[in-house]
Amino acid sequence: MSKKFNAKDLDFNNIGNWPRNAKMVFCVILALLIMGLAYLLVISGQRDELAVLEGKEVTLRESFEKEQARAVNLEPLKQQLAQMEQVLQQMLRQLPSKTEMPDLIIDVSQTALSSGLNNELFQPGPESLKEFYAEKPIALRLVGGYHQFGAFVSGVASLPRVVILTMHDINLKPKDPKGVITAGGALELAGTVKTYRYLDDTELEEQEKLAADAAKAAKKGGK
Repeated sequence: MSKKFNAKDLDFNNIGNWPRNAKMVFCVILALLIMGLAYLLVISGQRDELAVLEGKEVTLRESFEKEQARAVNLEPLKQQLAQMEQVLQQMLRQLPSKTEMPDLIIDVSQTALSSGLNNELFQPGPESLKEFYAEKPIALRLVGGYHQFGAFVSGVASLPRVVILTMHDINLKPKDPKGVITAGGALELAGTVKTYRYLDDTELEEQEKLAADAAKAAKKGGK
């Protein structure tokens, strides 16, 4: 029959001589203490890590759903882009070609003269190549009446080829040195206009090569 023990009689410096029941109780308490510390140090930390991972899972799932929705719409978007590029090419082909450009400039100048305008200056500048078109500036100074300018614009619009004229630094003022506007008085239009043409296949290839070389140079410079 086991003896009853009193906690006050237990010597923690001599645990080996404790009664059996005291040793069992001590072991149970020690095990519970170790389990509690393990929970606080290991399991609790893992729960925090699990919560972080669950948050990342939600974020990744939302990102995946967005990318999946984009992937579903990717093919229709590619078809729309191809159609837009085709329409753009058709519109560009309506512009004058490289060989037509000199005659077209002459036609614009002749249209101004036939409209009754006085060409005090009509000087084409050097061409500038863009990604898929070329622009040519023309410095001009035209003198004439309001209706004559209207006839000039109408005449340019009726030319066989599509002619796009964009105005830059244009100044329209009375020809009279005093700056007086009178009925039927002459007006002076001075500035720069730009006209455009499409690039042929060889020029397009050259522009694509230049763009690729520029991209490579920029990539190397960024390293």
